[in-house]
Amino acid sequence: MPLRTGRRALAALALLPASARGQGDRGQAWPDRPIRLVVPFPPGGPVDTAARIVAQAMGPLLGQPMVVENRSGAGGSIGIDAVAKAAPDGLTIGLGSTGALAVNGSLIPNLSYDPRRDLAAIGLVSGVPSLLVVRPGLAVSSLAELIALAKRQPGKLSYGSTGPGGTPQLAAELMKLRGGLDILHVAYRGAAPAITALLGNEPDIAFLDLNVLLPHVREGRLRPLGVTAAERSPALPEVPTMAEAGLPGVEVENWYALIGPAALPPERIARLAEAMQQALAQPETARRFTDQGARIIALGPEPTGRFIGAEMDKWAEVVKRADIRPD
Repeated sequence: MPLRTGRRALAALALLPASARGQGDRGQAWPDRPIRLVVPFPPGGPVDTAARIVAQAMGPLLGQPMVVENRSGAGGSIGIDAVAKAAPDGLTIGLGSTGALAVNGSLIPNLSYDPRRDLAAIGLVSGVPSLLVVRPGLAVSSLAELIALAKRQPGKLSYGSTGPGGTPQLAAELMKLRGGLDILHVAYRGAAPAITALLGNEPDIAFLDLNVLLPHVREGRLRPLGVTAAERSPALPEVPTMAEAGLPGVEVENWYALIGPAALPPERIARLAEAMQQALAQPETARRFTDQGARIIALGPEPTGRFIGAEMDKWAEVVKRADIRPD
């Protein structure tokens, strides 16, 4: 959707045209130390998985290891705040997701960072739809059966999420709006804890990123009911879309973007973005993403800044309409 004047970028430095980017790092030994890639969620979740694929491929291209550091909490805002406040030397960057970058600003009062002002966009890595799954002990085998059960027992079923404002909660709240359902929210500190709880029959259902659920679905530990995409996923072609399953209008994609502090020099943004795109073009890297149901996006800094700004406006409307609040 269109953006208002003055709200088109996360940071002016991130949106400089390529012709204006400096050449200060040409011929210089940068980076001269390992690069820290902050992940604002626990190990084992979808953002962490994507970050480790990216770090493994980008490190050799930059001539230094890229080390993943998990700093979870507050729906991803703790880790993103650490990136925003890091020294702008390009040695600390982050991999943010839809919730942490596009939703928290409209959800969390007095958020410690402003994504538009305090962050520089480096590049949009990939995107993955959510998958609706049910716990092992819940006796439903289709979305229609789940909806019928929820309507017979309003307020009795629960859904797990990765925390307020993440795509798992957005997808579940959209389902509730579209289906007229009353289902309780139980927040966890990331996808891995939410999956552990699901396997232990704690929440009844969850919308989580398809890639982290694939092993559990393929091994029969969790039962899939629908995917939040316009088309079926090649990774799970037997699972219908939410629309095919009988509930249109529940389309949600979690995307992952590389970001840095707002004052990150343009030439270092450009170099990091170039390494990211080269890494994503490698067949092995692309295979690792697609095997997990993710699609490669590989946008550069300028379009990524515009995209995140548009997503912030889009999800602000959803947060308001669904009355989503921090727990």
